[in-house]
Amino acid sequence: MDRIASPQAPHAPLLGPDELLTAYRRIRSLTESLCQPLAVEDFVVQSMPDASPAKWHLAHTSWFFEALALGPHLEGYRPFDDAFNDLFNSYYNSLGEPFTRADRGLVTRPTVAETLAYRRHVDQRMARLLGAADSDAPFLPTVEIGLHHEQQHQELLLTDLKHLFSRNPLAPSYRAEPSTPAEPKGAPLRWHDHDGGLVSIGHVGGGFAYDNEGPRHRVFLEPFQIASRPVTCGEWLNFIADGGYRRPDPWLSDGWNTVQAEGWRAPLYWYEQDGAWWHFTLSGPRAVRADEPVCHVSFYEADAYARWAGARLPRESEWELALGPFEDRARATGNFLDDGYFHPRPAPPPGPGGDPLQTLGDVWEWTASPYVPYPGYRPPSGALGEYNAKFMSSQLVLRGGSCATPRDHIRITYRNFFPPHARWQFMGLRLARDRNSELR
Repeated sequence: MDRIASPQAPHAPLLGPDELLTAYRRIRSLTESLCQPLAVEDFVVQSMPDASPAKWHLAHTSWFFEALALGPHLEGYRPFDDAFNDLFNSYYNSLGEPFTRADRGLVTRPTVAETLAYRRHVDQRMARLLGAADSDAPFLPTVEIGLHHEQQHQELLLTDLKHLFSRNPLAPSYRAEPSTPAEPKGAPLRWHDHDGGLVSIGHVGGGFAYDNEGPRHRVFLEPFQIASRPVTCGEWLNFIADGGYRRPDPWLSDGWNTVQAEGWRAPLYWYEQDGAWWHFTLSGPRAVRADEPVCHVSFYEADAYARWAGARLPRESEWELALGPFEDRARATGNFLDDGYFHPRPAPPPGPGGDPLQTLGDVWEWTASPYVPYPGYRPPSGALGEYNAKFMSSQLVLRGGSCATPRDHIRITYRNFFPPHARWQFMGLRLARDRNSELR
């Protein structure tokens, strides 16, 4: 789903005009570089209602800057095409009548070439806007949000392309799997104890954050344990072999109904071939590797696995408390979009201190927490306040980012959210349990 959010309250920009322009050029260039492996036919097709065509991602991220920065703030600005205001609007009812999401793949015009021309039009005028801006220009925070918004769409672009290519019987590869050093054999699962108590979670300040990450507030936690790494494919294979998808006992009622209705028998993209499990990746089909974090599982599947394993999913407050102290190291060593692997990698051997592994990057981790506002949350006013507040219902929180998340976009307080049946993103899980319970 599209992800647009805004700061909890108006704030001084975290970057000045020159820094924003440098970041703007870097991020916009990266989006287009992600499209380099594509043929023109790949840009248009929409494989399911939740996914969007690559061309739409290119246009919508440009629309954001046009509608929210250029139109209101660049004197004499003329839109590239007035029709684009509704065509490439996602959910902003205050800014027009968004075109139907499920029909984005039917829009063959504008062409890919015209869409790229639209980006050039917006880029040139954004350079003009930022080049003449003072350090206290009121639109700078909006530009900053727009850059993070485009980084979200970089991840969506990759996951949507993966789903698209997976539907093709030719099983095309987005790009060849990069050569890498010999993989580690994976780290053993360990448990980390936490006393709980009265703790504070949420964004502290001092850096960019979306409105849904605050305000910082206190929660009370009972003592708990959290796993040292995400669940692996090898562990998931044991769940499958034990009839995890064939019997209802570990499943929530809605989850079991979904398994039956959708015919799920394994994570998305998995299939059996010659007695072995394979899955589709952005580098094409390959055998499932037992050491890698399992991904493309829904909340329903994650919850069922945790019950089967004698554990549970962590609450987002537990996740943030337990893994927050390792944020800097996790960002420096994690597997992100920047690394170009575009697939979860096995956990490295634990360090001398036995710190938790893969807390950022590799896979988004489902939590047991519903996506609801924090105490004291107030939606921002105006168009930028539309997205988060009106979607705080019937969704679950995920934490940590993935192998398709830009490294400088993620942080420990980041709250991603999806409905419980979704699984086309790089979604995995990390187990938790109440202290002194036993893992099966």
